[in-house]
Amino acid sequence: MGEVPFIAVEGPIGVGKTSFAMKLAAHFQFHILKEIVEENPFLNNFYDNIDEWSFQTEMFFLCNRYKQLEDIEKYFLHRGKSVIADYHIVKNRIFAKRTLKETQFIKYEQIYDILTTDLPQPNLIVYLDARLDTLIHQIRSRNRGIEHNIQSSYLEQLSKDYQEFMGQFEVLHPSIPIVRFNVDDLDFINNQKDLDFMINKVNKHLQQGRSS
Repeated sequence: MGEVPFIAVEGPIGVGKTSFAMKLAAHFQFHILKEIVEENPFLNNFYDNIDEWSFQTEMFFLCNRYKQLEDIEKYFLHRGKSVIADYHIVKNRIFAKRTLKETQFIKYEQIYDILTTDLPQPNLIVYLDARLDTLIHQIRSRNRGIEHNIQSSYLEQLSKDYQEFMGQFEVLHPSIPIVRFNVDDLDFINNQKDLDFMINKVNKHLQQGRSS
């Protein structure tokens, strides 16, 4: 990881990606990049009727994240400034593959490949995982209006999709380390000891990358 550190925090809905990314950014004094979620005008309709609104929803996310990463490369990474993002753009494919019809996904994947070909890629991924009941509890606790209609079956399947994909990612991209945490028993928001444990583990990978 001789290049400028670019860390992506990933995991299923409700696992605490943004909260942990912000903790990391504050500790390392890196720039924080947060995904646009609630600004998506199709999201409320999507959770009410996935089949009807999935393509519009996924395309909005893809285009916005493309623009975000393009700007991050231009204004931060290119100038030697480190970045922590609360997403990896590859998550778009995970969601799209689950929600889109086959014909829609083929079109989507073509657009995805064109847009992401030369985008900056994280050189370290932090993957947070948790049981379904933990995810549901945290989603209810943060009480976002757009998430009220998320079905537990959708959340459970999405979590399995993430686990499967991250295993595949490790095989296909062995040069990109993945730091894994199960947050069922780690309260990095309220417990400083848990947060220190997680930060120290991430820092070890950063130090290894700098010395390689």
